[in-house]
Amino acid sequence: MSGVPASAATGGPRPVSAVRQAGLWNIANVLTMVRLLLVPAFVLLLMHGDGYDPMWRSFAWAAFAIAMITDVFDGHLARQYNLVTDFGKIADPIADKAIMASGLICLSVLDDLPWWVTAVILFRELGITLMRFWVIKHGVIPASRGGKIKTLAQGTAVGMYVLALNGALATFRWWVMAVAVVLTVVTGLDYVRQAVVLRRAGLARERAAARERAERGAV
Repeated sequence: MSGVPASAATGGPRPVSAVRQAGLWNIANVLTMVRLLLVPAFVLLLMHGDGYDPMWRSFAWAAFAIAMITDVFDGHLARQYNLVTDFGKIADPIADKAIMASGLICLSVLDDLPWWVTAVILFRELGITLMRFWVIKHGVIPASRGGKIKTLAQGTAVGMYVLALNGALATFRWWVMAVAVVLTVVTGLDYVRQAVVLRRAGLARERAAARERAERGAV
């Protein structure tokens, strides 16, 4: 025996090797796991003592900032280097919402942020998540530019509220949060519009396919 595969010896086509799937322990997933671990750390730092110590709030801000930075990089790395996994698809949005929700709720508990602001943002995020599942059989609602700007505004506003700011900066962060709330509502309404359009188009395709099958059956 020559040890040469038969396909190579005869000049025939070689079998195509299976595409290597990204493993669980890749850099994108590790960053997502770090962000999940930062959620309880962030809460403990922010709520340490009476929750108003500037030093501990600075530590909490650092944890929050790191979480926001990992959010930017893990998705980019997953797409750039084909590191998308089922774990990442599930854990990444959970980590995003967990860090933001924990910040909003803690700030409201400390009376730094009105509860209605927290309620509006969390209601929007939960509603959009449920809406994605509502239309998933008809298609996927892509992340919009407005949605990305909204996320940036929310992260900036919550980060500023976590810090112990005074004077003009305290006033400025109120306006940043106001912009974040407006973007939250506007982009939420746009997602609702997209979901309705997507579902109607999907139902129309299903009805057309049903009519086509019925006509074929009649023939």
